[in-house]
Amino acid sequence: MRPIRKTTLALATLTLLLAGCGTEAGNGKGGGGDRVSPSSPTPTATRCTTRAELGTTDSGDTVCLEVGDTIRISLDGTKSRPWKPVAVDGSGLEATNSGIVLLPGDASSAYKAVSAGQVRLSSQRPLCATETDRVSCKGIQEWWVAVEVK
Repeated sequence: MRPIRKTTLALATLTLLLAGCGTEAGNGKGGGGDRVSPSSPTPTATRCTTRAELGTTDSGDTVCLEVGDTIRISLDGTKSRPWKPVAVDGSGLEATNSGIVLLPGDASSAYKAVSAGQVRLSSQRPLCATETDRVSCKGIQEWWVAVEVK
């Protein structure tokens, strides 16, 4: 009977060790762009894209715009996992009409590049659905994009 106890103890220890190894969910691409601990954006010309429309899979990207360009953000959420409105930190962008959001939980916004500058656009939503009498978690999925206006 002793070998069973040692095996059980070894399996329990291994399980606990493996559970503590992961600190980041996903790589920011596909799968909803899950990021547990995002780093600060540092725009660089080498990884700059010029897409005019961004979604959840673009989290962590750097976008370069010219004055006069417009960028649109559309984050698909759900009623139980809604995105917060997109926050703007920095200068160079001005909010413009993004249209109508028809589905509960989605976040939609649009910005026009009005002057040179650097901006961080961000939003977040619960990592797990929040329902009464259900198992839930306190995790947060964060989405962010660095924008450089030239």
